[in-house]
Amino acid sequence: MRHLAFALLALATSLSAQNAPYDVFPAADPPYYRVRYEASTKPGELIFPVNYTIWIPPGVKAVRGVIVHQHGCGEGSCKSGLTGAFDLHWQALAKKHDCALLAPSYEQPEKADCQMWCDPRNGSGTAFQKCLVDLGAKSGHPELSKVPWALWGHSGGGHWAGGMVLTHPDRVAAAWLRSGVPLLKEDAKRTTIKTHIVPDAALKVPVMCNPGTKEGVTVKEGRFAGVWPANEEFFNAVRGKGGLIGVAVDPLTAHECGNSRYMAIPWLDACLSARLPKNSGDAMNAMPTDGAWLAPLLGTEAVPAAQFNGDANKAVWLPNEAVAKAWMQFVKDTQITDTTPPPAPTNVRVNGNELAWDAEADLESGLAHFIIERDGMQIATVPEQPKNPFGRPIFQGLQYSDTPTNPLVKMTFTDTKAEAGKKHAYRVISVNTAGLRSK
Repeated sequence: MRHLAFALLALATSLSAQNAPYDVFPAADPPYYRVRYEASTKPGELIFPVNYTIWIPPGVKAVRGVIVHQHGCGEGSCKSGLTGAFDLHWQALAKKHDCALLAPSYEQPEKADCQMWCDPRNGSGTAFQKCLVDLGAKSGHPELSKVPWALWGHSGGGHWAGGMVLTHPDRVAAAWLRSGVPLLKEDAKRTTIKTHIVPDAALKVPVMCNPGTKEGVTVKEGRFAGVWPANEEFFNAVRGKGGLIGVAVDPLTAHECGNSRYMAIPWLDACLSARLPKNSGDAMNAMPTDGAWLAPLLGTEAVPAAQFNGDANKAVWLPNEAVAKAWMQFVKDTQITDTTPPPAPTNVRVNGNELAWDAEADLESGLAHFIIERDGMQIATVPEQPKNPFGRPIFQGLQYSDTPTNPLVKMTFTDTKAEAGKKHAYRVISVNTAGLRSK
């Protein structure tokens, strides 16, 4: 015990300051708020420092829920959490439901044991609940500590989100598990991982497992080949008891998040629409099951539950027809159809030859880029060549754990070819990732 205490003290001492790569992040000015906790040396508490940033939709009177965007393991993924609350696409989901958007960043050293935060029983669950109290006080929204949680997690973050479903089922509205799930049986190869049990209350929480096909589904070898067997075991255990759980295999990826947000956001939208109470603080609604659709595990076609020919307790569970149709497109090629243009930019400002503007993302397809017009003629796009190594090009860029690149991309443009002394008329047009333009 003395050796453990010494090790924890040494770790806390080495992490007592915000060191690289966790020392570079966007400022948290309202409507953003931030709290950070140092590492603890007390047994059972979080042994890593953690930085929580939250965005609260401007003008919301009472927050109805908290959407948590949880990164994965290792320094690369952990530092990506520093920009999670600034993601315009996830903010669109939060704003629709009067929810806050919260992004943790656990300051885990590269070779440290990720289980010490991604298992919520090792102190991160308690730290998370503490941050909601403290952020509620900072933001003037004390209800943050009482409202339901919608959880999205990648890799170790999926393990964490699933663990929160199993340990706090009464607080979780829905959980999306990208490439990571809690273990229900001991694994001789991973002895540091503690197993979970599935309480009956967790069976009422809608959950979606979202592995990449190259994580053991179609590619059986490699670093991430064990992801699918763990997902399959978790799915079978929960669904076998009647749990509201589905599987959406990403047909294009391995462990990277790819285009999964275009399925995760509409799925969470459906779950939040059904489960959040109309008034903040009221009891959470039960997830309705009368409109559910079912599909064979690893299949690509879903049907209304009444029409499903097979064992329903082995079938992928989907909450409604709209989600089922999006799911059928996602598991084939991730190209979910979108017919709604994004919101138009607002507050366009011109200072000399410098343009700036504000814009919100399209709920269905996010933001790809902006078109700049001068005197009715297109002169540029911002960014000039949008890139994203993990999926559809996105205005804010995309890191491995599905968060904006750091530093954040600004909504500005310099017109170097504007005629001096001439008054020009400018227009800015939003384009979503489906190629649709705003008004």
